[in-house]
Amino acid sequence: MNITELARILRISPQELRDMLPQLGFAIGQKAIKVDNNTAKKIIKDWPYLRREWEQKKNEANKKKQDEVLPKEKKTIFVPTVITVRTFAEVAGIPVNRILAELMKNGVFTSINEKIDFDTASIIGENLNLDVQVLVKEEIEEDKKEDRKLADIIAGENKKDLKDRPPVIVVMGHVDHGKTKLLDSIRTTNVIAGEAGGITQHIGAYQVTRKDRVITFIDTPGHEAFTAMRSRGAKVADIAILVVAADDGVKQQTIEAFKIIEAAKIPYIVAINKIDKEAADVNRVKQELSTQLNIIPEDWGGKIICAPISAKEGTGIEDLLDMVLLLAETEATSLKANPDAAAAGTVVESNMDKAAGPLATILVQNGTLRVGDQLCFNEVIYGKVKSLKNYKGESITEAGPSQPAKILGLKISPAVGDILNVGEGEKVKTKKIKIDSQASDIFTSSSEENPDDKANKLNIIIKSDFLGSAEAIEESLLKLNNEKVKVKVISKGLGYITEGDVKRAEDSGAKIVGFNIRMSPAIEILIRERKVTVKIFSVIYDLIKFVKEEMQLLIKPEINRVDLGRLKVLAVFRTETNMQIIGGKVLDGVLQNDTLIEVKRGGDNLVCTGKLTRLQSGKQDVKEVEKDQEAGLKYEGKPLVMVDDILVVYKEERVIDKI
Repeated sequence: MNITELARILRISPQELRDMLPQLGFAIGQKAIKVDNNTAKKIIKDWPYLRREWEQKKNEANKKKQDEVLPKEKKTIFVPTVITVRTFAEVAGIPVNRILAELMKNGVFTSINEKIDFDTASIIGENLNLDVQVLVKEEIEEDKKEDRKLADIIAGENKKDLKDRPPVIVVMGHVDHGKTKLLDSIRTTNVIAGEAGGITQHIGAYQVTRKDRVITFIDTPGHEAFTAMRSRGAKVADIAILVVAADDGVKQQTIEAFKIIEAAKIPYIVAINKIDKEAADVNRVKQELSTQLNIIPEDWGGKIICAPISAKEGTGIEDLLDMVLLLAETEATSLKANPDAAAAGTVVESNMDKAAGPLATILVQNGTLRVGDQLCFNEVIYGKVKSLKNYKGESITEAGPSQPAKILGLKISPAVGDILNVGEGEKVKTKKIKIDSQASDIFTSSSEENPDDKANKLNIIIKSDFLGSAEAIEESLLKLNNEKVKVKVISKGLGYITEGDVKRAEDSGAKIVGFNIRMSPAIEILIRERKVTVKIFSVIYDLIKFVKEEMQLLIKPEINRVDLGRLKVLAVFRTETNMQIIGGKVLDGVLQNDTLIEVKRGGDNLVCTGKLTRLQSGKQDVKEVEKDQEAGLKYEGKPLVMVDDILVVYKEERVIDKI
């Protein structure tokens, strides 16, 4: 038989057949054209078995090839409690594809930028000839030196080279207390009109000029979902403005924001906003600040400036800016930088653009960043600056100290809070990246799972336009977790929903939630075909509300029994197949219509159960009959009720825990 004909019958290519047969014990050469008929018949007859044997041999060969990249001897590595797959591969010195394959084998479907917990890393490490150890506190402290990098850079500068730089101001407070409106009033540009639902969705940095002095503002989202971004915003700021509404007072997020300001150890001013409202009471707000936060206003004998303003009307804004400049003067010794040095600064926003690739907004904190500069993080090259844009979206050639700038040209997306600096480094493929353990510890890993946990799980995949938004949404959703139902974030990423996201959602039964992103028509068709739930949102409240509703559906209601009363049967008036008409006297409690019945006889022996579907007293239909009264009732159930039986009447209440 011709090889081509045999391959057609077996539904494989002729070359694949030539490769396969010698390894299965058949003396067929690479240039063979024909196979004798007896051999061909045997191959066709045994083909299912031969095919499985070939697949097994091929898989073993592939595994052997993959295992060649593993350490020859047991290798000990140290990782923090949470680590990205990419960083784990770098630390282990194993190709990331091999790590991903091992994760998939263990049922973990993830990408190179997703985080895995220590337990997961330890489990896959066993099959990779790795001894995975948790990073001890001393080593974590060593890695956290990166956080002191900027302070060390500025401290190392010659004092003669240091010059004044603009103060960086962070605006914080409770949602809807007017933070964005305050910045809108300061900059006389309508930021709120561009924000869905009037809520700031991601960190922005802006600059204004007052009395010939430049001030940089960081606008942090006020919703509790963005706690992490707000924390990071405070880390790069020199002064904070805590906004409190005059008609609403101190709220939970006001307290939360104040704790972040205190932790950052930066001076602050309180802006009491909305003084134009009828319900405004500045003194009440000051009283709450004093009692709840121990903030004593200046006019009450304290040291904290409390400036009454109306961001809507523009009242008190100039005075507030003057107070900011006054406070900046007291901090003048720390507001220094060397504009002639190589630039270093903190990433305040990071996102992935489908056309432009990784984009990042950096707040330059020392030196001057120029087009063409090479940026590094932890001595790893992240890319060269191809173009710079200021907060207005205008192209600029350089950005000096305290100036925010959007960077185009990076090869890798930095994380919010990363410190980038201009300098020489090594390419990401050849450099083992140090673990940024602090960044790893900021968020709870979605992989963390207790095997004894009996709670229902709602699997979620998050896709968003900005990295900060994705991380903050994850943190907000994890706060919804309780003993009965929990959100499990399978993965989170930037940009459009991909075919891989849909496949992952289908395999894990996850729902995809998108934030400020779109879908291609091809993906929409695929979603319909695979019957995967995908919801896109532009307002954070709506996203959280949707997830809460889905979690609520997973909570099984508890059935609580409520005993109502007992009746002694004095007469059975009629008995039918599944019904009896009964008369009796209420011994205790109260009988109610449309309830359940247990029939007890001779003490506490349960005879049968049924329903009370009609209740009468004095030949009138009633809803209930009280103790010591006689009643007639219609009993539905097995007709086993006899005189002197005791009917225990009760009802069942469905109790659903609200999230």
